[in-house]
Amino acid sequence: MKRGIIIVLDSLGIGALPDAHLYKDEGSNTLGNIMKENPDLNLRNLSRLGLGNIEGVKIPSLKEDNPVGSYGRMKEASKGKDTTTGHWEIAGLLTTEPFKTYPEGFPQEFIKAFEERIGTKVLGNYAESGTVIIEDLGPLHEKTAQPIVYTSADSVFQIAANVDVIPLEKLYELCEIAREMLVGDWACGRVIARPYKIIDGKRVRTSDRKDYSVSPPSATLLDKVKDKGQTVYAVGKINDIFNGKGVTKTVHTDSNMDGVDKTLDALREDFEGLLFVNLVDFDAKFGHRRDASGYGRALKDFDERLPEIYEALKEDDILFICADHGNDPDHEGFDHTREYIPLLVYGAKVKPGINLGTGETFANIGATIASYLETEDLDLGKSFLDKII
Repeated sequence: MKRGIIIVLDSLGIGALPDAHLYKDEGSNTLGNIMKENPDLNLRNLSRLGLGNIEGVKIPSLKEDNPVGSYGRMKEASKGKDTTTGHWEIAGLLTTEPFKTYPEGFPQEFIKAFEERIGTKVLGNYAESGTVIIEDLGPLHEKTAQPIVYTSADSVFQIAANVDVIPLEKLYELCEIAREMLVGDWACGRVIARPYKIIDGKRVRTSDRKDYSVSPPSATLLDKVKDKGQTVYAVGKINDIFNGKGVTKTVHTDSNMDGVDKTLDALREDFEGLLFVNLVDFDAKFGHRRDASGYGRALKDFDERLPEIYEALKEDDILFICADHGNDPDHEGFDHTREYIPLLVYGAKVKPGINLGTGETFANIGATIASYLETEDLDLGKSFLDKII
């Protein structure tokens, strides 16, 4: 039973793309700057796969003489550097127009219409880090029960609320209303619920975040696999990113390590098709917060669990480890960076030590899995299956 397994290390870029200057991301290098801040970081299992052998990864401590996996790097062909854009491209969908962003906040016409729909005023409506804005506006929100809305350099409308003030299901309902409204002239890539609680006197975001994405405009790898009667198993926020389109089974995760646990549970099941995993903590807890030390610890935690993943792989499984964009903790601001992503491929049938070079699109991953699972071809991407098995 053939299975393709994609694990997205959310935001682990490996160096600025040639067009990074168009996004004000010149010189960005998520992995490089994490290693610079954590010079003794040991990523022995990722190194053994070939992470340090990828073109442009000039980190001697990661170099491996005899990698056990195939390896390479990939460019983003789509416009933008958003989570949705990156994942859609991995699955074979090109985004030619970047999602609309609102660096000065959402139009007052929309805010007024949204307030009328939900029956209350909102707080905020400007670009800010999520952890900062709940500290700045949390006291007023908790006093008035008015939800906090904010954005970033990405195409997102985020609603934060203390769940002891606005219950979680009510917060989700507010997000569903916003998702319904943010189309046309007010188009937005994602609406995100950002619940938090006060714990020991501190405002702490919970793991009940929920993303409401627009639906992919055309068929992706997920649809192709589902249409063949195979399983599309989504772990973490994959289901949200694709708005459920093409997904046959989904599980929520509370953290990276919970994501690994849920991945292991899925691998032990008997099914044919696609297992698509997103580990969001790298991005949400460390990249956006510009926490290079925390990012390094999170990478080490994942690295140490890779042998468990290897052990759970079946004979016909092929594992693809990649990212969806960068989020350089040494870069200015708090937002994603336009970078190459790494690609590491492993499995009993995968040839070790194959240098896949630089792929022109993330969609080469999806195209390779489509070829392996013998689904219909994707509209974007070139399979490298013949190089690795």
